Parts: sequence; structure tokens; C-alpha cells
Amino acid sequence: MGVKTALVTGIGRGIGRALTEKFLAEGYGVVGTILTSSAPLSHPHLNVFLLDLSLPESIDHCCAEITRANIKIDILINNAGALFDEDETHVIVDKLRKTLEVNLIGTIDFTEHIIPVMNKGGHIINISSSAGSIANTEPGGNSHFEYHYPAYKISKSSINMYTRTLAMRLKHEGNDIAVSSVNPGWVKTDMGGEDAELTPQEAANDIFKLATSNPETGQFWYKGEKFPW
Repeated sequence: MGVKTALVTGIGRGIGRALTEKFLAEGYGVVGTILTSSAPLSHPHLNVFLLDLSLPESIDHCCAEITRANIKIDILINNAGALFDEDETHVIVDKLRKTLEVNLIGTIDFTEHIIPVMNKGGHIINISSSAGSIANTEPGGNSHFEYHYPAYKISKSSINMYTRTLAMRLKHEGNDIAVSSVNPGWVKTDMGGEDAELTPQEAANDIFKLATSNPETGQFWYKGEKFPW
């Protein structure tokens, strides 16, 4: 068997960069996407493409470049995402639109382009969040978690539904590709902050284990265990 390839979006920093380093260290080829032209690292088995998930033309161009390069994908990790309403307690419609364009619509558009170039037995992983768990929004919990960044929460609960519907569709079509959502935990990134519990490398290790396993399709995972929707 040849070298397997993982496609990771948003490798410029944080979990995306840590995932790239992990896959490369484990002998995988990596296709990474970045928002700007400054690549965070170089490696003989790393190919980097520009991608802005908020722009349909950027998605089209990036996917066309990957297709032209004749790269077959074994693992797709939809890591790139955005948080525009961290300090908001109300839905700000303009920020909701911006959030959904990146975290939901752009991610779905990109995924649908990539599925045709994925190998059998592949795995699609959507990086979600505990903030996307409807079960975790019961009244009486942490007030900041309950009331802040509603647009981000909406986007992550929506990508979870995409995981479920895509998993069912691919299974119905006989397409041997698993689909998973992952809660990476509270991670020390620009989004998670310095007080977070996990390093990007720790989160990447957990995601790598799931990505390279053979899990039940259409599930939401955290550290190898099912997480409540």
C-alpha cells in the first residue's frame, strides 16, 4: 500500500497545525489549506493550497487545484473555523451570516467537492465543539457558556446535523466513507485562550486516533467516547 493522505483545512495555527505535524510524523502525506499565502511549515510530503471558506470562488479554485494535482484523499478533517461573536449574548444577524458562511456553508461546499476524490474506506471528520451540543445547553449551567457566542453555537450544532445527514446518505449510496463530528475539548488556541485545558498537540493526538480508526459512522466523539448531541 502507498502512503495515505490527510487533507486538513486551516493549518496555519492551533489544532490544524498540530494535526499536520502529527500526520506527517506518522508517515502520512498531508494536503493543508491556509487563509493567507504564508505557509506555517514546509515538508516534502506537505502540499499547501489557499482557501477562504467564506468565498465560493475560493472553494472552487482550491478544489480544482487539488483535483488537478491528482491527489486522492483518505482522511478529510474540516478544521478551519471562525468565532465572530465571542462577547455577544444576542444573535447579531450580520455575525451569524459570517459565521455560517465559514463554519457551515463553506465547510459543506468544500466537503461536497472533495468527496469524489476520496478513497474507499475514507473518513470525514468535522471539528465541532461542546458548544454545538444541544444537550449541554440546559438552563442552570455555566452562564457564560449558556448565553455567549450564540452564532458560533448555532454553526457547530448545524455542522453536527450535517455529519448525521451525510453519514446516512453515504451509507445509503454504498459509499464506504465514515463521517464523524469531534469535540476537541477546550484547547489553548487563539479561540480557546491561554486558560484552556489542552494543548493543540494533545487535541491533535486524540483526533488522529479517531481519524485513523474504524468508528461507527455518524457519531459525535470526544476523546474516543461518544459525546451527547
